[in-house]
Amino acid sequence: MENVEFARLQMALTLVFHIVFAAVGMVMPFFMIVAHRKWIKTRDEVYLRLTKAWQRGVAIFFVIGAVSGTALSFQLGLLWPEFMKHAGPIFGMPFSLEGAAFFVEAIAFGFYIYGWKHLKEKFHWWMGVLIGVSGVASGILVVAANAWMNSPAGFDFINGEYVNIDPIAAMFNDAWFTQALHMTLAAFTATGFAVAGIHAFQVWRNRHVELHKKAFKIAITFGAVAAILQPFSGDLSAKDIAERQPAKLAALEAHYETEKGAPLYIGGIVNEEEQTVGYKIEIPNALSFLAFGDFNAEVKGLNDFPEDERPPVAITHYAFQIMVGLGMLLMLAGIIFFIARKKTKWMRSQKFWLFFTLLAPMGFVALEAGWIVTEVGRQPWIIHGVMKTADAVTPMPGLQYSFYMYLVLYSVLSFVAIFLMNRQIKALNSTK
Repeated sequence: MENVEFARLQMALTLVFHIVFAAVGMVMPFFMIVAHRKWIKTRDEVYLRLTKAWQRGVAIFFVIGAVSGTALSFQLGLLWPEFMKHAGPIFGMPFSLEGAAFFVEAIAFGFYIYGWKHLKEKFHWWMGVLIGVSGVASGILVVAANAWMNSPAGFDFINGEYVNIDPIAAMFNDAWFTQALHMTLAAFTATGFAVAGIHAFQVWRNRHVELHKKAFKIAITFGAVAAILQPFSGDLSAKDIAERQPAKLAALEAHYETEKGAPLYIGGIVNEEEQTVGYKIEIPNALSFLAFGDFNAEVKGLNDFPEDERPPVAITHYAFQIMVGLGMLLMLAGIIFFIARKKTKWMRSQKFWLFFTLLAPMGFVALEAGWIVTEVGRQPWIIHGVMKTADAVTPMPGLQYSFYMYLVLYSVLSFVAIFLMNRQIKALNSTK
């Protein structure tokens, strides 16, 4: 296997692992501060227990996320030196600001953890708010850097040189808003449903029902609102991709031929050799409308692009279908939750709690699929239209050993995270 393949595998492994901890780090502090606020207003001990339990959860994910995030930043230089040589001065600003946001988050978290009984109550609570806000800011800034790779801006590429660099224009590139919005909503959806699912399981098993119902309602409210908003964000992203990355759009939908009034494919099995999609549901003219707001608009097919500039079709199409399918399922679940708030008898049904238990991992599956769409759909470019991935990779031999080392590292960290979180849930259930 060539260096570029091991480099891609290692980067993919790191992103798949880190994105979980990044998303939880962005969102879970908001669960914590809502529970804390309810404790301040009601003095209900259940909310205090929840606040401190979620505080420990945030700490676990914060530490492991910091480790994987640091590894990710090292890998940019280790695996892609040619990319960083040119791109570093252009999109370095969001990364440096992300570092500042991380430090603010760490300092605020220190105040929050050790502030119980030592800080004024309102100031202590506002430290929790600062944790959440800085975590979201950190995520948005990283996504801005990634968006630049999809929509390079803030420089002129003349005779192989990157000149007239404008870091502000690079950070606020054409893709940053839609990607940041989509990723933020995805993080709230995934984390909300995951945390809600864990507490739904405890209710289903009839363990500390009052506590876990209150925890469920806090987490699922965030997740449900984000899931209901996500299709609107997805529509903005699709229209943006149609304008900027038509080859990616064609790969998402597995469309090989350019046509007006292009149909939307739901599902389907891609045959890349024969350039066909079998066993699909076809909605006439729908892709043209969703991409351009016109049922008869022309959608470019993959055959309009050189073979060496086409994304891998099958994996991009399947990942997109998984992301959209699960996103729609979670949106439906969010609507069911809000209806259930009015029809309280639904929440007395074991089927209700089992349903949300089964949904626990679905948000993160959709989130991972979305990142596959973003990264694989951009290939073969590392900087869209400017630098190919194969031209950016390190010539260092023995890259497979680095890949195996990180595989072991992330396996150990995953085991540690699962062990610690399981211990926290047991401790919460054992508390009288």
